[in-house]
Amino acid sequence: MAIRVLLVDDQPLLRTGFRMILEAEGDLAVVGEAGDGLQAIDQVRALQPDVVLMDIRMPRMDGVEATRQITGPGKDGPAKVLVLTTFDLDEYVVEALRAGASGFLLKDAPAAELVQAIRVVAAGEAMLAPSITRRLLDKYADHLPSGEEPVPDALHTLTDREVEVLKLVARGLSNAEIAAELFVSETHVGHVLTKLGLRDRVQAAVYAYESGLVRPGAQ
Repeated sequence: MAIRVLLVDDQPLLRTGFRMILEAEGDLAVVGEAGDGLQAIDQVRALQPDVVLMDIRMPRMDGVEATRQITGPGKDGPAKVLVLTTFDLDEYVVEALRAGASGFLLKDAPAAELVQAIRVVAAGEAMLAPSITRRLLDKYADHLPSGEEPVPDALHTLTDREVEVLKLVARGLSNAEIAAELFVSETHVGHVLTKLGLRDRVQAAVYAYESGLVRPGAQ
């Protein structure tokens, strides 16, 4: 079955361009469009897309809040959000990742990269390496918790070894690198994601920073 895509951008011309690119692919189907975050939420409910291609800066409701309401805590729908941004390492991207996005892509990315990103996100993977997530979080450390907040209860469900795995995910190590460093199986990362209710490694990296487990700039 084709991957169902919802296009969300306040510029109709951009939506038209994205539609033309995606509909040229046999495994992708654009099921709808929205011009702002409020419309996006309504369209997700009505159309049940697999992937939402989400702009950040829009009127009425921005892409960050829309992402939070589509994929945030307590949301178990199938839709995954791929954020589009004009600016590399934009602080809004950090907020979108924290809100539940599965990755981000620059608006000037080549067509082939856009298509591949949608396929990757639809498959349940993250379209952003944890090492890049770490750069984002380090860069925008002022937007992160101060470290004085209480440790999330979910963190206490992890074993000491799983806590170490989470720290290495936040540092950007691959499953194989984590397995080699800690002498564990590569499935340990999956166990950590399941226990914490996280969708992918990017959200795990964000969680490690938000919980205070990893500090910006730490090695």
